[in-house]
Amino acid sequence: MNARNLKITLVGLALIVVGTVAVSQTTKRSHWQHDGMFGGPGLGFLAHRLDLTDEQRAQAKEILSKEKPTIQPLLRQLAVIRHQLRQFEEGGTFDEAQVRAIAGQQAQMLTELTVQKARIQAELVKLLTPEQRTKLSQMMDRREQRMQRFTQAQEPAESQ
Repeated sequence: MNARNLKITLVGLALIVVGTVAVSQTTKRSHWQHDGMFGGPGLGFLAHRLDLTDEQRAQAKEILSKEKPTIQPLLRQLAVIRHQLRQFEEGGTFDEAQVRAIAGQQAQMLTELTVQKARIQAELVKLLTPEQRTKLSQMMDRREQRMQRFTQAQEPAESQ
């Protein structure tokens, strides 16, 4: 691909991205989505499925807003670490000692994020009624079963 075609392709991609963002900003969100820290429909989906009250939703949003300043720096650090690892993967040179050091940092960051996530989830679960907790537990059990089936379905394919 010559330089002119590359420029045209890049400009076209940029226009597509800008257009997509513009459209997404003007489209109406469904009633169960929210703009919380963990973003998107995932948490909104749970709020909808668990039939949270407006008060519960407000409390959950408050908890997530309060935790945002703690989580965001950790996510940024994790992104930097992933970028560093990618540099080693794509750079053509491999220094195992440096990769191990970066992997150690990544493990520490993932540990901290896991602890924070568990703490936040524990706070969120406190907001639920006993019936909602039961429903959440059942939903999580079904999710684990689906993941197990998926993992088991992958095992025979890997052995071939």
